[in-house]
Amino acid sequence: MTHKITLIPGDGTGPEITKAVKRCVEATGIGITWDVQIAGQEALNTGGSLLPDSVIDSIKRNKVGLKGPIITPIGGGFRSVNVAIRHALDLYACVRPAKSYPGVKSLYKHIDLVIIRENSEDLYAGIEFEEGTPEAVKIISEIGRLNPKKIRSDSGISIKPISKFASARIVRFAFEYALKFNRKKVTAVHKANIMKFTDGLFLKTAREVAEEYKDKVIFEEAIVDNMAMQLVQKPQNFDVLVLPNLYGDILSDLCAGLIGGLGIAPGANIGNDMAVFEPVHGAAPKYKGMNKVNPTAMLLSAVLMLRHLKEDTAADRLERAVKEVIAEGKNVTYDLKSRPDDPSACGTREMADAIIRKMGKM
Repeated sequence: MTHKITLIPGDGTGPEITKAVKRCVEATGIGITWDVQIAGQEALNTGGSLLPDSVIDSIKRNKVGLKGPIITPIGGGFRSVNVAIRHALDLYACVRPAKSYPGVKSLYKHIDLVIIRENSEDLYAGIEFEEGTPEAVKIISEIGRLNPKKIRSDSGISIKPISKFASARIVRFAFEYALKFNRKKVTAVHKANIMKFTDGLFLKTAREVAEEYKDKVIFEEAIVDNMAMQLVQKPQNFDVLVLPNLYGDILSDLCAGLIGGLGIAPGANIGNDMAVFEPVHGAAPKYKGMNKVNPTAMLLSAVLMLRHLKEDTAADRLERAVKEVIAEGKNVTYDLKSRPDDPSACGTREMADAIIRKMGKM
């Protein structure tokens, strides 16, 4: 069977990482036709749009996409293209595994966690009002009429919607994921002790959904700040974490820190009939064209993609090859060496070459 997959190279170092990963996926031996689409800064420069309709149409048509990192400016400018893709396609579940690989520098060993983050709402819904605008003034006035707590007139406003529908959908996804991959426990993470009508609804809904799985998967709950501490102190106590959008984003980076950093942190964004796979890290534009950046996060995202396509044999081969190359420590990029200035560090292309050679021996 030949799979048609939308391929989005991304910005900065994205195109060179994507090229390396594309070669590795093809080396697994499965049939793939790539539908290359441009989004991000290059799309803006050439066509005037960061996210052309053709990109969304391609993913809708192919049902699966593999995406390199895309630049998101801080504090101003356009909103995240990554978030826009998730919203446009209703990719409501963000799956971010955090797994230890021998040979990667880390203070921890034997980490095997999965963060499942709700993607569609919470503070990332993009409902914001800029300070001083008529809309912000109106919102502040209306809130003042409805609530005794006053908001300063020079405030910017962000709205945090949490629905029962989206909460039930993501918690059920987490339990089904646990069953599919033989996971033992799901922990719902929240701040319901303070945000009683948003996080409180998330927690109440999680408890209700958990009842459907009580004889199959253990259910626990944890307050988000306490969870941050516990993940640092005793990460081995946790398995699958399910969280609202913002907490999921933050704690998935924390978990990446437990395994050695964003360079080995894969991600998947999954909806009812479509999915886009991408590394968690950014585009690192200062390294663009230098053949320097570690491709592992996107390689492991491709492994998730292959499992989604039910190409488990190919996924196992690719993951095993990545794992063995990292463990050997010879043909790896500078960040995977014991010292970043190690002259024996190889480039993005050369690490991909080593992985392909490794698969050829399997």
